[in-house]
Amino acid sequence: MAQKGVQLDRETFSCSICLDLLKDPVAIPCGHSYCKNCIKDHWDTEDEKRIYSCPQCRKSFTPRPELLKNTMLAALVEELKKTGLQAAPADLCYAGPEDVACDVCTGRKLRAVKSCLVCLASYCEKHLQPHYESAPLKKHKLVEPSEKLQENICSRHDEVMKMFCRTDQQCICYLCSVEEHKGHDTVSAAAERTERQRELEGSRHNIQQRIQDREEDVKLLQQEVEAINGSADKAVEHSEKIFTQLIRLVEKRRSDVKQQVRSQQETEVSRVKELQEKLEQEITELKRKDAELKKLSHTEDHNQFLHNYPSLSALSESTHSSSIKIRPLKYFEDVTAAVSELRDKLQDVLREKQTNVSLTVTEVDVLLPQPEPKTRTDFLRYSREITLDPNTAHRWLLLSEGNRKATNMNRPQSCSSHPDRFTYWVQVLSRESLTGRCYWEVEWEGEGVRVAVAYKNISRAGRSQECGFGFNDKSWMLDCDTDCDCCWFKEQCFDILQFSHNGVATPMLALQSSRVGVYLDHSAGILSFYSISDTMTLLHRVQTTFTQPLYAGLYVFDGVSAEFCRLR
Repeated sequence: MAQKGVQLDRETFSCSICLDLLKDPVAIPCGHSYCKNCIKDHWDTEDEKRIYSCPQCRKSFTPRPELLKNTMLAALVEELKKTGLQAAPADLCYAGPEDVACDVCTGRKLRAVKSCLVCLASYCEKHLQPHYESAPLKKHKLVEPSEKLQENICSRHDEVMKMFCRTDQQCICYLCSVEEHKGHDTVSAAAERTERQRELEGSRHNIQQRIQDREEDVKLLQQEVEAINGSADKAVEHSEKIFTQLIRLVEKRRSDVKQQVRSQQETEVSRVKELQEKLEQEITELKRKDAELKKLSHTEDHNQFLHNYPSLSALSESTHSSSIKIRPLKYFEDVTAAVSELRDKLQDVLREKQTNVSLTVTEVDVLLPQPEPKTRTDFLRYSREITLDPNTAHRWLLLSEGNRKATNMNRPQSCSSHPDRFTYWVQVLSRESLTGRCYWEVEWEGEGVRVAVAYKNISRAGRSQECGFGFNDKSWMLDCDTDCDCCWFKEQCFDILQFSHNGVATPMLALQSSRVGVYLDHSAGILSFYSISDTMTLLHRVQTTFTQPLYAGLYVFDGVSAEFCRLR
């Protein structure tokens, strides 16, 4: 009784805002008392309303009351503190919003310290004592306080679910096992937990092994980044020394070489770092998964374990790294060799009209193989904006739309002489060199067009086949001729298509279309042409080895306009 009286005294002299003994107690006009700072902070939040209320009785005051210290109440609180009530005993720790409350307490409930899986109730320290003192209760399973105890009760029979149905993969009670789950493969929840625990440990072992593997992969990729950077720096250094000797004659060539090496360096380092970041993200995710499984493995509630295990046990697909290879430091040696050869032959090369220095930069073969695009959305990820080089355009071609469109005017256009210009074939090349993965589309109006790719050193002057797209070993061409006057089918007209390389033509048939997509994977040596309508239809695919950067090309027939489409 004395303890109950002390508890009453403490509650009587506690602030209803902070729930602790009053500090600097003040009384407001309605008679209720609070800590001075507590009521002040409460009223500060009501300043905008200019109406101040009591947190207990909700009575309002206008204007804001002056707060005066309640000296008598303050003296009483000090006396209570001297009696040892300055801190609440363990069994007077009241349950807050985030706590599990004791199911036995009446009135203001105390915080539970344990939950019983047999009683399906939670207890504070005081009401838990029988479980420590009574022989029958000592056998009960106590776990950390849980708000989900009712989930252990069968909603159909109102019995504790102590069994697990492997057939239906769910927890059940003993009545379920003889009724709707009769004949099913059933075991005790504890037995199923033991089995799943073994699976969990196996999953953790696999995760830890994958973490170790990914960390090794990251180390390899970091070494590759250093190798690429070192090789690129060495190539640039040697190139700079050679070009210094010819600075007045080849200033622009030196800039081109430097830009190409740095661009390739940036591209390859970016690709390696992208994979490195992906692997690091996978490591982080695996560690998080391992932590969740570790936490789950310590869950004492079998039903909660079985309920949460399926969603946590599944692992995401691993990033395969079996194809990671580290190449010798030769990525940019071809650059140095090409520049050295240029230095030795510069006097002869400068006398020739058509001079093109082609630099072959070894592409890094360290990254994981990427799947070839399947849908148009996949292809558009690699879309490139292509513009035409006016210095290469035949005199009959009029360029427009920001040099994306070429129209055969069938008469000479005003343009200056340039050694890069095609003089006979009505052709034009792009400004942009194409390496890596690229995708673009060409649309035309009129009879047809030839869509091509070519090396920069394709011949330009004269009518020889060395200049025409598809007639030499420096170009690949799809001839899209929609002027069909030889239909073999009466019900439907087909285009006559023809793919050519090095003078060898491959005829084919395709449904009419005035839009063609071109996909290039330079390092893989893949060149594909697609007919673009509501769907993508493969027209022709080439598998070869490209030794130089490629340039997009067009051959435009009389009265035809062809345009590189904007895809972004």
